[in-house]
Amino acid sequence: MRTSIRTAGILAALLATGATGCAGGRTAQDFPPPPTDLTGKVRLVAYADCDEMTEGLRQAAARNVTPWGFGDAMLYAVTDAGAAKRATPEQQSYSTTNTHEAGVDEPDLVKTDGDRVITVTRGVLRVVDAKTRKVTGTLRLVAEDQSWAQADLLVHGDRALVLFQGGGIVPFGAMAKRLPGPSGPRYVLVDLSGEPRVLGAMTVRGQHIDARQVGSTVRLVVRSQPEIAFPTPKQDESEKELLEGNRKAVLSAPSGAWLPSYDVESGGASRTERVGCDQVSHPDRFTGTSMLTIHTIDLAAATPFGSLTPIAVAADGDTVYGTAGSLYVTSNPRWWAARPIDVVPVPDSSAAAATATPAVPPERTEVHRFDVSAPGAPRYVTSGSVPGRLLNQYSLSEYDGHLRVATTSGAEVFDASPGTSESGVYVLDAGTLAQTGSVTGLGKGERIYSVRFMDGLGYVVTFRQTDPLYTLDLRDPAAPKVTGELKITGFSAYLHPAGEGRLIGIGQEASEKGRVLGTQISLFDVSDPAAPAVLSRFHQKESGSEAEWDPHAFLYWRATGLAVLPLQNWAEGGIAGSAALALRVGDREITKLGVVTHPRSPAKSDFAPADQGIRRSLVIGDDLWTVSDTGLKVSDAATLADRAWIPFS
Repeated sequence: MRTSIRTAGILAALLATGATGCAGGRTAQDFPPPPTDLTGKVRLVAYADCDEMTEGLRQAAARNVTPWGFGDAMLYAVTDAGAAKRATPEQQSYSTTNTHEAGVDEPDLVKTDGDRVITVTRGVLRVVDAKTRKVTGTLRLVAEDQSWAQADLLVHGDRALVLFQGGGIVPFGAMAKRLPGPSGPRYVLVDLSGEPRVLGAMTVRGQHIDARQVGSTVRLVVRSQPEIAFPTPKQDESEKELLEGNRKAVLSAPSGAWLPSYDVESGGASRTERVGCDQVSHPDRFTGTSMLTIHTIDLAAATPFGSLTPIAVAADGDTVYGTAGSLYVTSNPRWWAARPIDVVPVPDSSAAAATATPAVPPERTEVHRFDVSAPGAPRYVTSGSVPGRLLNQYSLSEYDGHLRVATTSGAEVFDASPGTSESGVYVLDAGTLAQTGSVTGLGKGERIYSVRFMDGLGYVVTFRQTDPLYTLDLRDPAAPKVTGELKITGFSAYLHPAGEGRLIGIGQEASEKGRVLGTQISLFDVSDPAAPAVLSRFHQKESGSEAEWDPHAFLYWRATGLAVLPLQNWAEGGIAGSAALALRVGDREITKLGVVTHPRSPAKSDFAPADQGIRRSLVIGDDLWTVSDTGLKVSDAATLADRAWIPFS
């Protein structure tokens, strides 16, 4: 479950357009146990053996189980506003995935090495030769009736790892081999040296959070909950009785209920494995209701699935941020209100105690750091927390031995008083996650819509009716400070560096009352941190772009100033058209180059019809390639003149 980008972006879009959810009729899934408050630095503890691990997890989980179990495993991040690689090397003739950190690749639906374009859409992997513009290889990975399954790619040399995020994925040609019971994300390794073929696969019990790749090494982050069979509720059974029954089930559950398992298919054989007790750690305090597992796969190894050594931490997680040496997993506070029921707290040694009313949990973001600087399994380093809610991975930035974290407090919780929210940036020591400094009070009554950190500087956009762009000086970790503020209508949901002293913002124009009016691309002058200014703005009425919440959808080719993003035009409450908008970003002005469209395929009555919209764009030489579920189009990168259409049949 990749909430940091796609799922979160949909939620953000609803928030931005003023959509509201119904607070009534909530089920048990709306009331998960509260997160542990990891204020400041916490002491790390490894279990001595399986017995100690099982007892510790039982007691923690029993304190946090509800009459309905452990609640929904879904975690909520809010929107995603991203940034690109720092700068495309001048000698490189092709663009790569728009990622947060240079040298740290992120999964996406298309990859290129300049010689070939590799895509995965609707369950089919395709390899296209960039020179001949012909499909040279095709591999269906799931049955056609599962073409809805969301998939992404990571590539190294002639190896591709296809990441299917959802559960219940059935390999193509293996319909009769489907196993009963729960399943989770599936990771398929494909050989690209000839006609694409499957080398192996791994199916994990849990939810996919995200993945990062440095060199040939891929780290997969998965979240799982204990697999405990709770007693079936009886007619007229009280909530207190339900709770007592669930706690008894927790306190008698075996260690295997918590230890994450995964199925591996490699070398023509299948096996099921579990994370070992000796590979599980935990902070001082934890809920026992969730486990984070990090799997390491070397795409260059002769047998990448031959020997896996995953590690696990008794913690929650929904957002991943990675550098070459560190992997951070954070867990946002969840949206729910305390339900007025009797809760029986469980002491460490007993399941019985007096009744109490649950308090509203603290609104804090938990942060867990792993050292990934060495080959093999990562090392769990430390945990900590900061006040408020994280926006996305771009609210995190490691620089000069410190982690900067931007959050909003009081904006996304039930029953919050209007106008009480505010945002801040917290600077933590990367080695301990203890707080070094902070600057708070940003955007009173608003919430963060985008963040961008660049070396010792930071940029934060908050919004409710107008868009303040704050510039921050973070060079002194102990004394971060706001240096400038720019107020304009609308907001930027995605900030992108555009050369010395320039910043591109992609978001929505809005009225003075905060009503969104359509896609807006802004060019900011941030050369003077004390006086940020807007140089140019391009506004497309009644439109929206995937780039507002998914940075992978944005292309900026600095060599020519070409900027491309998907654009959906809205009319009468629906999508009237979809295209790729191409702009030219100069030093002081944004101009429209034109639009690219794909031929529309005949509509089919499939359960999940192909998305006709353009999703991605990339540059190879002087060609602009655009990607949709229906095919690839090659255009002249300077004039947008058509050069080739490669349909996906």
